[in-house]
Amino acid sequence: MSQAATARAEVRDVSTGRQRLEAIQAPVRDALEDMVRTMGDLVVSDLPLVGQVSAHLLTVRGKMFRPTLALLASAADGTPDPRRITIAASIELMHLATLVHDDSVDHSVLRRGLPTVNSMFSHQVAVIMGDFLYTRALTTLVRCGDMEIMRIVADVANELTIGEMRQLEAIDALTFSEASYEALIRAKTASLISGACESGALCGAVRHRERLAFYGDRLGMAFQIADDILDYAEDAATTGKPGGLDLQEHKVTLPLLAALPAMSPAARRRVEVLFAADEPAPELVHEVVGIVTDAGGLDYARRRGEQFASEAADALAGIPESPVRTALLEAITYVMERRS
Repeated sequence: MSQAATARAEVRDVSTGRQRLEAIQAPVRDALEDMVRTMGDLVVSDLPLVGQVSAHLLTVRGKMFRPTLALLASAADGTPDPRRITIAASIELMHLATLVHDDSVDHSVLRRGLPTVNSMFSHQVAVIMGDFLYTRALTTLVRCGDMEIMRIVADVANELTIGEMRQLEAIDALTFSEASYEALIRAKTASLISGACESGALCGAVRHRERLAFYGDRLGMAFQIADDILDYAEDAATTGKPGGLDLQEHKVTLPLLAALPAMSPAARRRVEVLFAADEPAPELVHEVVGIVTDAGGLDYARRRGEQFASEAADALAGIPESPVRTALLEAITYVMERRS
């Protein structure tokens, strides 16, 4: 395929992903717009610095996938509770907090093509701003007066912190297990997606609470595995970030874990060299990406992600047929086929 044809295919992939997300959000579009306004109101502060950082974050906010799931869950029975707007806004504030903290820990300078808080301001500001977003989300939920929702989201906040600590421990590719990897991604990714679905269900679809929480857990697992597979794509124009970034940062993910047993001794030594280097050369990263691919790591990770996706779809069997159920099912396809 020519470079021009490849570029056109990538544009179509991005366009298709955007259209799919718009279709998922269609049943809750008005509620999502209300949520964005509410989120803006929640981060208002008399402190000029907080106002500057908040304005920047609202500019670089992402696809609002998690609050979309919370709003869809609340409408699964056709009787959404008005509190869902505040719940969804709090969920997105918590997600923003994790991104701010992640960028500071990783010393990232860009997110979605724009400066991160730590690069635009400082690491100190990023840490404190992340804390501000966390606490603002939690205090907002307290004012809602529902202790069960508060418990769910507080547990999620704790799991997110544990997930980051697990990430810091995952530095030895040859001893990190798949079970440890799944515990890590359940804490750092699936917990928030599951919490969004469960807390949303408590705002209008209480009888589906358990199945929606399970759906969110499995969707979150599939989401992170798909994200880890994307990191092995070598074209930054497709993924929105440099290929092999996890390897550069010595992060152990499922493709590598799955590939290790099938590697030759020489290939394993190349992986060891990469993980021993403080700043692995791009050529070495490229080489290890090829080794992982050839050893079947990506194929295994895709199969595992598809298993989680299938379980997420099965969890929706008891949800009444409606545009909301269709959107929740479409969210699974979106997660598995996204390119950025």
